[in-house]
Amino acid sequence: MHHTHRIAILEDNSKQLDKLEAYLNQIPNVQIVLKSRDSDHFFQEFPNAHPDILVADLDLGNDSMTGMEVAQEVRMPVFFASVNTADYIEDIENLKREAEICVDHITKPFKEEQFVKSFKRFLQEVSLFAKLQYVYLDFNKSKRNEILLDNIVYLCADKQAGSESNNKQIYFIDRKPENLIDFSFSKMEEKGLLKSQFLTIHKSFRVNRKYIQCYHKKTETVEITVYDGQGKTKKLHLPVSENYQSVIKKELG
Repeated sequence: MHHTHRIAILEDNSKQLDKLEAYLNQIPNVQIVLKSRDSDHFFQEFPNAHPDILVADLDLGNDSMTGMEVAQEVRMPVFFASVNTADYIEDIENLKREAEICVDHITKPFKEEQFVKSFKRFLQEVSLFAKLQYVYLDFNKSKRNEILLDNIVYLCADKQAGSESNNKQIYFIDRKPENLIDFSFSKMEEKGLLKSQFLTIHKSFRVNRKYIQCYHKKTETVEITVYDGQGKTKKLHLPVSENYQSVIKKELG
């Protein structure tokens, strides 16, 4: 079954907006859920439209925001279609690197065939990236659970927290912790939990850098955000062992 990509278009020129809509409607598995000519309307409709891809012009005329600023705010896969992409190359690269999302662009004027071909290639990248965002883990009561990487806060091998033998505990941003069965830190990357995302701060802890709020030098701890079991989140402090303090200080700036 093919995934339907929900597209939001942000383009201040009405003719260009209609043209983009026509081009996108020719691409399979694409549904346009939001069309906006300015950032105010875009953000007003955005919460109810639930797009997963943004197609945007970089220059929105007299708008209070640029297409780049909107993209930086929503942080979802974005395809820029603009006259002045060359002026934004550095910003485009920074967005792709810092937000860790798929970002591509095409420079106006372009022909229909050029846009369709470029956007289809972009969708392939988005689909591949999305597959890499999930891992399959065995819990105490269920096997091969599909887990969104971004929902994992940290993994723990601390016996005081309940870990036993080769089992670990895994903590989330949106659900109660689970016991990981037959899970080894040495084989994390084989499971899809990359060292670039899950930092080693202690022999017993691997922490998703996304949820590290700050590093406290005085207490040698990292402050993280985790699910509190009551439908909200809470702050925790995890110790950084001496062996990893210099590395973590460098990683977190």
